[in-house]
Amino acid sequence: MQAAREAPQDREVPQDRGVPQGRAGAGRGPAGSAVAVAHPNIALIKYWGKRDEKLMLPVTDSLSMTLDVFPTTTRVRLEPGARQDVTVFNGTPAEGEAQRRIAAFLDLVRERAGRSERAVVHTRNTVPTGAGLASSASGFAALALAAAAAYGLELDARGLSRLARRGSGSASRSVFGGFAVWHAGPGAGTDAEADLGSYAEPVPTGDLDPALVVAVVDAGPKAVSSREAMRRTVATSPLYGPWAASSADDLTVMRSALLRGDLEAVGEVAERNALGMHATMLAARPAVRYLSPASVTVLDRVVQLRREGVAAYATMDAGPNVKVLCRRADAERVAGAVRAVLPAGSVLVAGPGPAARLLDETGETGETGETGERGGTGASGGGVHGSGGADGSGRAGVPAGSGGLGVAGGGV
Repeated sequence: MQAAREAPQDREVPQDRGVPQGRAGAGRGPAGSAVAVAHPNIALIKYWGKRDEKLMLPVTDSLSMTLDVFPTTTRVRLEPGARQDVTVFNGTPAEGEAQRRIAAFLDLVRERAGRSERAVVHTRNTVPTGAGLASSASGFAALALAAAAAYGLELDARGLSRLARRGSGSASRSVFGGFAVWHAGPGAGTDAEADLGSYAEPVPTGDLDPALVVAVVDAGPKAVSSREAMRRTVATSPLYGPWAASSADDLTVMRSALLRGDLEAVGEVAERNALGMHATMLAARPAVRYLSPASVTVLDRVVQLRREGVAAYATMDAGPNVKVLCRRADAERVAGAVRAVLPAGSVLVAGPGPAARLLDETGETGETGETGERGGTGASGGGVHGSGGADGSGRAGVPAGSGGLGVAGGGV
């Protein structure tokens, strides 16, 4: 009963050793306890707009690259006899909307598993505050995997993706390593049919060897949340419908380019899809403007890099920060060029990361869903740089440790 009233001591969560795993219901520690790790992803074909907020069903398909930096590690431990769930984010007990959203997600897991025990959730998030990498994707992917294992809910990778989607849409993609596509699913039918049809899965690729340079233009809070911006855009922007229609074509072109290993074509599609999304926001009533003068400066430098013969392409989520897709061999040059025009910002370099996975209580890898993709990327000098190791925490310029599962995010 005590666990229902007071947050337990924040024990260190085991470290990820980067070994891919097997099924969502395997690899548990002691009965009723499981630890999982997942990584953030960046959408190259954007998720922007929900058709069903309860089931977290998107208007369009989206496609992303999971990153090899800044994992979220989450332990779920069942507490028989406890009256309520307890969540601890980076050593601090969760309250208010954050705790409500985690408890609602655990209710969903309990309902599907036929269980009733409350749980204690410890999560350690290493995404630096304001780094331009939403932590909700890695947070809910790790929570979905750990909770399913702790409650004995047997799920394959597709089922785990559906479950993670209910916490955060983009979390459906962080279940997988490398590139993944999230299917919007059928637009008609029952709730059950719609739920079954909306999941992520891996995307086959040719020889790309990509890197993503993240330019943190502004680490401060946004004047309009992603969630509100998404709702306003869908409801009022005359450009939203045409963008959503063109996004389907963009996805087809990008999947073909990925299969060929054509990074230039991938980048061209990613850039136009992201800028089109921002155009829909600018046309909303009232307008939502995330682009800042510094954002435009970075975008202009990316165009100049292409004129200099470097395959570099920009993408942006719902905020001012810019991500630049390039070849791994060019990542240092791109990072340096961006840093030169962004002296007050921070820059990190990431590569393709692994799938979500279970850990045992000692930090060894258990079994889970999909095999992880190649991870690990050289860090750029100066600003924030990710190491691709278990912690991958950033340094210099951006404080580490933002809010746990990222429950306030809106998501692309």
